[in-house]
Order: sequence, then C-alpha cells, then structure tokens
Amino acid sequence: MKARWGKALAVAFTFALVAGIAFAAPGGKKFTIVVMPKLVGIPYFNASEVGAKQAGVDLGINVIYTGPTTPDAAQQVRMIEDLISKGVDAIAVAPNDPAALTPVLMKARRAGILIADWDTPADKKLVDLSVHQIDDKEYGQHIWDLLVQQMGPSGDYAIITGGLSAANLNAWINAGLSYAKTKYPNLHLVTDKVPSDEKQQIAYQKALDLITAYPNLKGIIGISTPAPLGAAQAVEEKGLKDKIAVVGTALPTDSRPFLEDGSLRVATLWDPSKLGYLTVYLIDQMLSGKKPVNGQDVPNVGKITVWPDGKTVIMGPPSDFTAENAKNYSF
Repeated sequence: MKARWGKALAVAFTFALVAGIAFAAPGGKKFTIVVMPKLVGIPYFNASEVGAKQAGVDLGINVIYTGPTTPDAAQQVRMIEDLISKGVDAIAVAPNDPAALTPVLMKARRAGILIADWDTPADKKLVDLSVHQIDDKEYGQHIWDLLVQQMGPSGDYAIITGGLSAANLNAWINAGLSYAKTKYPNLHLVTDKVPSDEKQQIAYQKALDLITAYPNLKGIIGISTPAPLGAAQAVEEKGLKDKIAVVGTALPTDSRPFLEDGSLRVATLWDPSKLGYLTVYLIDQMLSGKKPVNGQDVPNVGKITVWPDGKTVIMGPPSDFTAENAKNYSF
C-alpha cells in the first residue's frame, strides 16, 4: 500500500468504526487479508488454512495464508515487513514471540493496515481484533481436570509444551498450574515445562528423557498439537501406557491411533478450520466498518463471545477426543 493511501485508509478505517459505516478499498478492489500462523506445514495450521481460504471464497476477498517453516519470530518479522510493502489491507498473526513482533506491527499500523491476532495473542495495545479459540483460564483448568481423571489426584507429572515464548500455550499452562495449587495440591510437577519446538519427534525424545529421569512419573500433559503425540509415542514404545497417563491438546485425526492403543488417554481441542474461518470473517466485517457483537452467529462457526473491550472474541468451548469418538471427526 502506498504511504499516501495507507494514511488515508487509517483515517477512513477509524472514522468508519466510530461512525458504524462501511467503506471499501479504493477503486472497488477486493480486500486482501493475510493470515499468518506460527508456522506452516503442521496439521493444526493446515486445517486453519482450509477454513481461512474457504472464508475468502465465501466472502469474495483475497486471503493470503503464509508463515514461517519453523516457529521463528524473526522469520515472521521479515515476512510482515514484506507484506507491508505489498499493501495488504489486514494482517492477522499468531506470534511465536509477541514482544518480538511489536515493532513491525506498529509499523504496519502506521501504514494503515488493520492488525489482528488469532490463535495466540500479540501486544493487546496494537491489535484491532483479537480472535481467541477459547477462554484461556477455563481451558487450562480443563486440561488439568483431564489429567487428574486419568492419573488420579496425586503423583508426579510433567509438561511438554511447544515454544517457550508462545503466549497462548503459556496462558493455558499458567492457568492450569494456578488451579492445581488449590484444586489438586498433591500433584507434583517434576520439572519446569519442557519445550518441543512444535515438533512431534522432539516431544518424543523429551518424553523418553523424562521417563528415564523420573521413574515414578504418572502423567504427561502435552501442550501444542504435536506434543501429546510425541509423548504418547514414547509411552507406547516403553510399554508404559498403563502406568503413565498422557493427555493434551491435539487434533482427533492425528490422535486417533494413539487414542485407540491407549498411549494417549484423551485429547482436547477445537476445530481449527473454524478458527481460520472466523478470523477472516471478522476481519472482513471490520474492514467494512462492522465490529463483532457478543452473541453474534457467525456462518460455519456458531455464536461467539465478545468481551467488553469490543475486540476480544472467544470462539467457544473445547471438544474432548477419545478412542470412542475420534473417528467421528474429519479434522
């Protein structure tokens, strides 16, 4: 977007939101919305891409789904710099490190680009829209409840996460740990959360290390979609599926073999394609001057919750996947 149009769009966008009126891109061109995941190529974000692009088709707008090949904030910064120069209308990003993206997102705002976060929060002062898949506190508590249902209310457990700087993963972990202090005081976390860099193979190796280092381990929580799978793989290999309960955040299609052999007791998540769809749908609405509304029924998604700040959106509660129901899902 040229600087002159960027400044004009920023003014027009602000006026439109305040006045509650719609505006279109110059010359009647389609809006171009960028959706950037933490990384491309893993099943979770592949499913998100399907939803985001379907929204683009349904709404008649251009959707660019692009991101780094590894969960690297520096790559995201470089890609956003390039997108600013290309004159896109909106950028929705799932930051690998929120603080690292703040300067480039400020630059994008100055260029008149609508800034949103999705899946993972960015600096809340910079975003016009924040699309959350779930209430972080409730989700963290739910994950710990699942762990206790499977391993009992006492004993040693560990956490394998994705990236240590991922704000959404940290929010769930922190909520769960705080909850466990009072709800499950006899749970014992054997070590700090262990990173797996969003890779199943690394989670597998870290789980093997944990099993060796802590022979009384009774549970592993996997936070990030590859982490529970890697942990379950290690537990199955060691013949410990009846001794160590693995739970975590994973897709039902990927989880199904592990759920059916018992190495993964239960997975919990949401439909990521709906999250991609919701993100694009709401950005298109905002570019047209329409703010999200609490209780709004979004096509292909359902009713959403909007916080009093007017820009934080919660898609809905999670679904739990088990050996019995995983086959019923297509994502």
